[in-house]
Amino acid sequence: MQTSTSNPSSATAIAVYGASGTTGRFVVDEALRRGLNVVAVGRNAARLAEMFASAAVTHRVAALDDAASLEQAFAGCAVVINCVGPFLDTAGPVARAALRAGCHYIDVTAEQGSAQASFAELDAPARAAGRVVIPAAGFYGGLADLLASAMASAGAIDEITVAIGLDRWWPTHGTRETGERNKLPRLVVKQGRLAPLVPAAEPQDWRFGAPLGRLPMVELPFSEIITLSHHLEIGAIRSLLNRSALEDIRDATTPPPTAVDDSGRSAQRFELQLELLQNGVSKKAGVRGQDIYAVTAPIVIDAARRLLAPSYRHSGALALAEAVDPADMLRTLHAQRALEVFGQVFGDAADLFRP
Repeated sequence: MQTSTSNPSSATAIAVYGASGTTGRFVVDEALRRGLNVVAVGRNAARLAEMFASAAVTHRVAALDDAASLEQAFAGCAVVINCVGPFLDTAGPVARAALRAGCHYIDVTAEQGSAQASFAELDAPARAAGRVVIPAAGFYGGLADLLASAMASAGAIDEITVAIGLDRWWPTHGTRETGERNKLPRLVVKQGRLAPLVPAAEPQDWRFGAPLGRLPMVELPFSEIITLSHHLEIGAIRSLLNRSALEDIRDATTPPPTAVDDSGRSAQRFELQLELLQNGVSKKAGVRGQDIYAVTAPIVIDAARRLLAPSYRHSGALALAEAVDPADMLRTLHAQRALEVFGQVFGDAADLFRP
């Protein structure tokens, strides 16, 4: 089933699976803002028709359990961006359909198990298709990977700490569904290997910039552990989240995000800091901005734009910073005001973005 208001080019079209969801709609809007051809794909025909009736967007219906309909929905596209969680259930079917349709694949999972499975199971099919599969390319997974890869020198890294501060976490319906589905043990990196998380007995505070300030933290690793360890040699990685944000998503009465501006963003403010220790030298950098769901859109759309370049030649299952130039991508996101990049991102001598 297909309703079309435009005729996307087979060389440049981007399919967004889950286009009617919160993150998916941000991704579609960002692609349109960047002048890209978009195919909005989802499971609910009426919702797609309602949301995209007046937009210059082709919309197609494809069920997750119907491999043929997925492949048909992605036909004529160059990149598929999957915004539907839980990715433990969606990443495999959507990515395989994307590869059969001749498309690159990107998703925005925060789920460690999903990212692990994509790297392990989709590398060979992606190489055979001459395409890339990039799991966890959004706020969780992608940003920390870009920062660490831009900051690090060649060789082994001793330790990385990722600290995430959110003034509030208003979870989407998809976030709540994923939390119910994802019961796998969380992993960190110790002595160069993935290991089960053993939370510290003592709470730790972390100092962020305004408006967050100093916040009590808990150790709660997301998909950045998997993306970083996939291609960087690191002795230890830990990831922290402020305790109040965790309490928000554990509270069933916390409402979903509400738009406060014309772009649809919520009022949520975030800051992600990354500390990297290498060869006895410590570096610290980070990003800050508004709405973790909204900021995922410019990240994945900029990645997709790079995959669309005629000169692009990578293939296989890759972390975001393997698939693109991490420093250049951070510069682009900063210049577009999608987020603010600060700290020792490009080395002491070229520290472009101080807070």
